[in-house]
Amino acid sequence: MYNNILVPISFDEDRDSNKAIKVAQTLAGDGGTVTLFHVMEQIPSYAISYMPTDYITESRSAIQTELETLAGNVKGGKAVLVEGHSARTILEWADKHAVDCIIIASHRPGMQDLLLGSTATTVVRHARCAVHVLR
Repeated sequence: MYNNILVPISFDEDRDSNKAIKVAQTLAGDGGTVTLFHVMEQIPSYAISYMPTDYITESRSAIQTELETLAGNVKGGKAVLVEGHSARTILEWADKHAVDCIIIASHRPGMQDLLLGSTATTVVRHARCAVHVLR
């Protein structure tokens, strides 16, 4: 069993985080912590001018509320929302907070992943802890 599990959450329409949360609950030891973690990527400066002025504030608030709702249903759950590059931020946060397991969802890899890489691929290759990938 793990004591400090990190579950990166994506709010994309084609992603279902429930499976990852269930696995985390199963693998969490007594008194273990399950951190539901979302990374808000920076919007390029050329695109931000086309968005409503309060877009980022409202998005951040909505995501934080949703994360807290999800974490409230998880024993030992907590919600964390940060800004940065997804894979790098997940890895840095995991190292800084002594995470012993990352449970991350992944889509089926395609040709674009061979050239660009995905968040899950980067996390698997560089994490210093156990990583469970779910498809």
